[in-house]
Amino acid sequence: MKETLKAFDREVNAFVDYMFGPRDARVRGWFLLDSYLPTFFLTGAYLLCIWLGNKFMKNRPPFSLRPHLIVYNLGITLLSFYMLIELILATWEGGYNLQCQNLHSAGEADIRVAKVLWWYYFSKVIEFMDTIFFVLRKKSSQITFLHVYHHATMFNIWWCVLNWIPCGQSFFGPTLNSFIHVLMYSYYGLSVIPSMRKYLWWKKYLTQAQLIQFLLTIVHTLSAAVKPCGFPFGCLMFQSSYMATLVILFINFYIKTYRKAPSRTAVKETPVTTEIKNGFHKDYFAAANGLQNNKKAQ
Repeated sequence: MKETLKAFDREVNAFVDYMFGPRDARVRGWFLLDSYLPTFFLTGAYLLCIWLGNKFMKNRPPFSLRPHLIVYNLGITLLSFYMLIELILATWEGGYNLQCQNLHSAGEADIRVAKVLWWYYFSKVIEFMDTIFFVLRKKSSQITFLHVYHHATMFNIWWCVLNWIPCGQSFFGPTLNSFIHVLMYSYYGLSVIPSMRKYLWWKKYLTQAQLIQFLLTIVHTLSAAVKPCGFPFGCLMFQSSYMATLVILFINFYIKTYRKAPSRTAVKETPVTTEIKNGFHKDYFAAANGLQNNKKAQ
């Protein structure tokens, strides 16, 4: 069995190398990067946990998990803050060009960026817990296609990024996303503390910031295609296409949430009216980042 798994591992990695070409030698030996199988199996386990977890919780009461959510959100907030600051300092040290940055010109600063981006990749498997918390709290309606698609694909995409384009132009999206995550996971952590909810008036601005993040990443990526600097063109096209899928899914959700004329029943229901009046719908954050401010569940 062990030899069969090793042979399968060699076949899979040979195929990946055939598809994408030689890997970046600077990240050889880094945890989880040399073989695709751990990332693949962790993603499969994540999807299996969603399916089995919902079956397991079907006839059981939901867990509260308030202390766990506070600790979890604080941890993600601190990790995101570290990545944000380190990426800013590393790219500043390397004299990164904001419009287009290649993979090899910044020397040691490129290695520093790659190390931060490894943590960004690893954070995506940690964020699988967003969905597990949903399952345990019986928030199955929040485990939408957008939510699962975002979590599962990001982990796998960033395995590829770390192996082939671990620095250079790749820095921009994680820098923006780390900033957004500092705000969002701070919000989620505070939202599970009842006494803090009255101060969380700023949630609607997080929705706007998330969409702006997607659009800025697409613009930044395409700018390197218009005025190239040696960063792989195919990677730029793939990243732009992937971000476009997130924009499309988000806009589709946004239109369904905000543009439909409310029914008479919905108008009479105070909680729904409040959500729409505030310019923000709880399901979006659940879909995009995996936790929700749901007062009734606490």
